[in-house]
Amino acid sequence: MKVDDKYFDEIFDFAGQWDMPSKCGLKIIKKEDVTVIITTELYQDNPGTSITYAGGSLIRQICDAKGLDPLHIIYVECNPNTNSKLSFYDEELFRVDFRLEDGTPTDLKYTQLSQDEIKNLL
Repeated sequence: MKVDDKYFDEIFDFAGQWDMPSKCGLKIIKKEDVTVIITTELYQDNPGTSITYAGGSLIRQICDAKGLDPLHIIYVECNPNTNSKLSFYDEELFRVDFRLEDGTPTDLKYTQLSQDEIKNLL
């Protein structure tokens, strides 16, 4: 099952749980006062940890690698449409809010985004 690259511009390698080599799609949109980070699940093209299970560690790794301040980002996770008959493969995007503890995002809270909210972010 191949993932459409609608929500990502590059493949980002990251250390997943137990430092397992992992991959996600990554799109960074720099706006006037905030940077939007969209990570996309790659399903079978990811040999390791999913973006959701990587959590705050993935946010920190992206910010470190790209020189971004986690206090000035909007972080979004995308579970892309895979054109599967199974409903759990329908496209969903979630804004992930968090607080920082020793530089690492914690207490992640997921809010599903509407189509209008997605358009406003892009």
